[in-house]
Amino acid sequence: MSGDLAIRLQAKIDGKTKPPGALGELEALALKIGLIQQTLTPSLHQPTLVVFAGDHGIAAEGVSAFPAEVTAQMVANFAAGGAAVNVFARSNGLALKIVDAGVAADLSAHAPLIHRKIRPGTSNSLHGPAMTAQEAHAALAAGAAIIDELHGDGSNVVGLGEMGIANTSAAAMIMALLLELPVEQCTGAGTGVTDGALARKIDVLTRAVARAHQAMAGRPGLMLAQDTLTQGALTQRVLEEVGGFEIGMMAGAMARAAHHRMVILIDGFIATAALLLAKTMDASVLECCVFCHQSDERGHRLMLEHLDAPPLLKLGMRLGEGTGAALAFPLIRSAVAFLNEMASFEEAGISG
Repeated sequence: MSGDLAIRLQAKIDGKTKPPGALGELEALALKIGLIQQTLTPSLHQPTLVVFAGDHGIAAEGVSAFPAEVTAQMVANFAAGGAAVNVFARSNGLALKIVDAGVAADLSAHAPLIHRKIRPGTSNSLHGPAMTAQEAHAALAAGAAIIDELHGDGSNVVGLGEMGIANTSAAAMIMALLLELPVEQCTGAGTGVTDGALARKIDVLTRAVARAHQAMAGRPGLMLAQDTLTQGALTQRVLEEVGGFEIGMMAGAMARAAHHRMVILIDGFIATAALLLAKTMDASVLECCVFCHQSDERGHRLMLEHLDAPPLLKLGMRLGEGTGAALAFPLIRSAVAFLNEMASFEEAGISG
């Protein structure tokens, strides 16, 4: 059925009052959204951006330019409506929800937050697993449950963002483990570390990934044997060793959103690392993903190339928070609008 629908969607796109292909990537975007929703007349209901926040024990190794306390301070900023993602979500018609996945502070007084804290921050993955198996499972399940609630309330579009000091480190290690790449190819400036601090970050993450490899393989030097684990087990083991609670929740959310055939707005480097985890659980999640932008964080371009996923925007951004998804949403809305509202040659009485 999907093949037949794709032919009919393409014919509808080609029949609009324009030369074939004249709307460029918007035409591919309209086709994709129609296929996600399995209809010739897609619609966007209650678009929502969910930002997951969590702290990381590896921040103690000096891998970030900012102290760990900034995570909680930024979450308070989100709750007050003052962050970049608040501004862009308001500007572009997205509801915004903030989730405490594992911030190392008591945020119970912040009523607008969704409280799903696994515990106050992960453990330091340089010295041992970032979380227990039970915690990894709980993070994945919590992300899925949040999507179930959104879908139940009528949303069919969800963007996923994050906040957490040192979460570029967790994302880089997830990338290195799942794509079997050297850590230095996966590791960038994050919050702005440069020169000697960046070299230290790469050294710390290289040692943490080596520890994780050893823990997962059972002996030093053995590369990650993906074929010896079920896909779900691989996702959980990588998350357990080096992940963050917010990244785990994002991965669980992505997998469940794909189950509901929701349009999934993929943000930047950290969100795409979460997608690598979700894809390892179920490769079909990619069918529902729209890749919103290419982050300026080192490694994101390689991730997108691995996924064969050209981004809608390339603005040199590396803020995270879901900002790229919020900025790309008007393009998604425009693609759906032209597919549904633009006249065909026949309707307009114009010779094709």
